[in-house]
Amino acid sequence: MSEKNKTIQEKTAELEQLVEWFNSDDFALESALDMFTKAEQLADDIEKDLMTMQNDIRLVKEKFDAESA
Repeated sequence: MSEKNKTIQEKTAELEQLVEWFNSDDFALESALDMFTKAEQLADDIEKDLMTMQNDIRLVKEKFDAESA
């Protein structure tokens, strides 16, 4: 599944796994930069998804408020 098709929950779970890796016995300094980059990209994607959701909710609320008036 591509990153674009993943839900916010799936992306968050993947991010949590990456963060856990940094605290695990599997941690390897040689891989840390790649793992950090993946985590940073996931965090950015999650933030964008949440901003989109926030905008969608705002639009629905505005439409609801306009119809209720």
